[in-house]
Amino acid sequence: MVQNVAGLVAELEPEDVHLLSGVEHGMRFSEWVARSKLPEFSGLTPENVDYRLERCLDRELIERKTIQYEGYKLTYEGYDALALHTFAERETITGVGASLGVGKESDVYEVESYRPLALKYHREGITEFRAVDKERAYTADREHVSSLYTARVAAEREFDALETLYPDVSVPQPIDHNRHAIVMAKMDGVELSRTRLEDEQIRGVLDLLLEEVQSAYAEGYVHGDMSEYNVFVAADGVTIFDWPQAVPTGHDNAAEYLVRDVENVLGYFERKYPGSTDAVEAATVADAIRDGDFECVAGLADAS
Repeated sequence: MVQNVAGLVAELEPEDVHLLSGVEHGMRFSEWVARSKLPEFSGLTPENVDYRLERCLDRELIERKTIQYEGYKLTYEGYDALALHTFAERETITGVGASLGVGKESDVYEVESYRPLALKYHREGITEFRAVDKERAYTADREHVSSLYTARVAAEREFDALETLYPDVSVPQPIDHNRHAIVMAKMDGVELSRTRLEDEQIRGVLDLLLEEVQSAYAEGYVHGDMSEYNVFVAADGVTIFDWPQAVPTGHDNAAEYLVRDVENVLGYFERKYPGSTDAVEAATVADAIRDGDFECVAGLADAS
């Protein structure tokens, strides 16, 4: 589990940040950065590099390994520290609060700012994303790919999607982005998977969710990984989050992903509320969404 580095960032001196940035720069070329290269990459003297290496090692912001040479690389904590330092310099955030959720692909924290915001660190693993790369070109143009770089690309993709979709689609408002981290508006409500809807709410929430899928399609995106775990339900509607795997509607597999998203949504409602929704094929709903004709599941069920 990656530790919250907010307290460590306050302890960092400017030269520590230069050292971490130097290691980051070197990791563009190899997984482990040779110690001999760090004065050049960081702009520090060799003596200062030695001192900063020990400080950053003590704080677990970097790792050391002796292979054919003595090499260093950033840990996720080190990458977090660089992103957090940048947000603080930009005055995007003034502090980090409680954890809002920890998963295999991201860690989310409440942050202090001029309004309630959330900070999301991407944690995508390289093994998982190599399989995805073949379909969605996350990192297909790079020979050397680190898990940190993969997480950075995922964050960039998600931030781009959010900027395109907001405010016409109910997604978290994007605020700022750096490296593998995104600052966004904090969402209200409860995760759909943890919500127990009243009988009279079931069809309405299902239709509302599919309307948002249609709005996203109209804006040029298919989510690509829709489930009950990336939807929040609140008194004023639903919010769809987690968009790093979204694909443009012009993508070769966009139609397939759209049908799969609809299948996931319909399947969840049928499992949790059996018999409470109208039976309709996912492909029929997906066709209506693509054509901009979706209004409600019941209408499509009656027509079929």
